[in-house]
Amino acid sequence: MKLIIRQLGIQPYEDVWHQMQAFTDKRNENTDDEVWLVQHPAVFTQGSAGKPEHLLNSTNIPVVQSDRGGQITYHGEGQQIMYVLIDIKRLKSQGREVSVRDLVTALEQTVVKTLADYGIESYPKADAPGVYVNEKKICSLGLRIRKGCSFHGLALNINMDLTPFKHINPCGYAGLEMCQLSELINRNDLDCSAVSPKLVAHFSAILGYNDIQFINN
Repeated sequence: MKLIIRQLGIQPYEDVWHQMQAFTDKRNENTDDEVWLVQHPAVFTQGSAGKPEHLLNSTNIPVVQSDRGGQITYHGEGQQIMYVLIDIKRLKSQGREVSVRDLVTALEQTVVKTLADYGIESYPKADAPGVYVNEKKICSLGLRIRKGCSFHGLALNINMDLTPFKHINPCGYAGLEMCQLSELINRNDLDCSAVSPKLVAHFSAILGYNDIQFINN
């Protein structure tokens, strides 16, 4: 199976979000699945069922009402976003029984395996999607399914300013602490470009993609 990897660099959240919507609306049964690797300038994003009380303080950081699942979270440079634009119904037709829950699990295990490459033990929680290290959250997840196809994805904290998370209840959980990979392995020079190939490799292996094409745009 073919998987296109688009490396988008740093792009505004709303621009990429609307591009994902357009891609999903226009795709057909022959459209290749894609993964978009991107970082966003500082922004809070509120999920479709997000409760406004989880934004604790007003700041100069914009708040965007998104159509993904989940509650409020923060994106900023130094956080690796991996958006997964996957035709779930086509995978099923090819004999791969992939449900939405299976896709969430695949994303969580992608992160768990990537962190293991750095010697970090992490885990998902059944009642709180994402990936955690010592009860601190290192990766947030949020998906949208339209016409049997997914968009949005995961946000893995690599080497960023975590301060804005203090202005929210991350993912709707009061008092939840966030962490990031650079601090866990004491690598101030770590950047997203070092981590993203590992994410792609593990995600591709988990879902059985064997034809990977990288595109810079």
